[in-house]
Amino acid sequence: MMEIQLHNITKQFDELIAVNDLSMTIKDGEFLTLVGPSGCGKTTTLRMIAGLETPTSGTLEFGGQDMTYASPQERELAFVFQAYALYPHMSARKNMSFALEHTDVPEEEIEQRISETASMLGIEEHLDKNPPNLSGGQQQRVALGRSIVRDPEIFLLDEPLSNLDAKLRVKMRAELQQLHREIQTTTIYVTHDQEEAMTMSDRVAILNNGNLQQIDTPEVVYSQPANRFVAGFIGSPSMNFLDCRFEESSGTIQTDAFAIEAPDDFSGDAATLGIRPEEMTIVPAREGDFSAEVTVFEQIGAYNIVHLEIEELDEAIVAQVDGSKHFDPGDTIGVEIDPKYVHLFDAADEAVYNPPLASEESTALV
Repeated sequence: MMEIQLHNITKQFDELIAVNDLSMTIKDGEFLTLVGPSGCGKTTTLRMIAGLETPTSGTLEFGGQDMTYASPQERELAFVFQAYALYPHMSARKNMSFALEHTDVPEEEIEQRISETASMLGIEEHLDKNPPNLSGGQQQRVALGRSIVRDPEIFLLDEPLSNLDAKLRVKMRAELQQLHREIQTTTIYVTHDQEEAMTMSDRVAILNNGNLQQIDTPEVVYSQPANRFVAGFIGSPSMNFLDCRFEESSGTIQTDAFAIEAPDDFSGDAATLGIRPEEMTIVPAREGDFSAEVTVFEQIGAYNIVHLEIEELDEAIVAQVDGSKHFDPGDTIGVEIDPKYVHLFDAADEAVYNPPLASEESTALV
């Protein structure tokens, strides 16, 4: 296992700053995911860790040793690419053994590593097949196996599931989690898919425009986002945002359509109210904090999505309801907002109030 430290890493391509003053620590044996929209700097960060790009400034350490300018071969890591990068004319077995054939690893040990890894990944019966004769999932397992047999200190995975269909992606997510539990190798995973990031990671690092927005556990980045960008990026459907103001005299959060009690002990500036779709309660019209008209109703199955328009604000919001509930476009409904679930952001879009974590609330009840 290996701890990785990035100290004030910047990468600039001509006038473009792809990564800006990035500092973070990836712990020994941790599964950390870099997530963000396209062009946010996550793949560039991964390539600098791999030694495929050199930082413009800053330092990179592996286990306390400066590796900023070390070659990829000196870094004791394995890189799994989005496109698998398998040799099509070689068998799966040969693809897995190729990187070890010109090392001092004995042939018997190479075969043992391949056998153990193939068993772990469930590809024993496919070892003598060439990649064109393997499914996408099987090719991905071979690519993973090729990295595992090298016994690296660090795994780097760049969008490894993006070429798979939705059902197989879910299956491979579970397999990657199980694999990490077994081998306990420090792993850095890049994806634009927040669901992958949230379900697989010990911690999530969210990037935007080359800047680190927040790094924490999935629970924290979801429940206590550091700013409006994180709040809107994490969660599906996305958080609703409404302009607001805090009135200290009445202890309320005011919008142009409704007012709710401010969260307990809140004092400060609030410019935006955030509420997640799943934290809104639908009630009969005129019984909630405000009324809204249904514009679109999406049936998902276990839950449904209701798109609403608040007449007084000319604003669209989204609510998530139980799968047993049905509404038609044109229906007028009431919406209740529980103050303990709201998020508040200042004029600079920084969080000034987040609800307590669910784990903290459950601990308080013990």
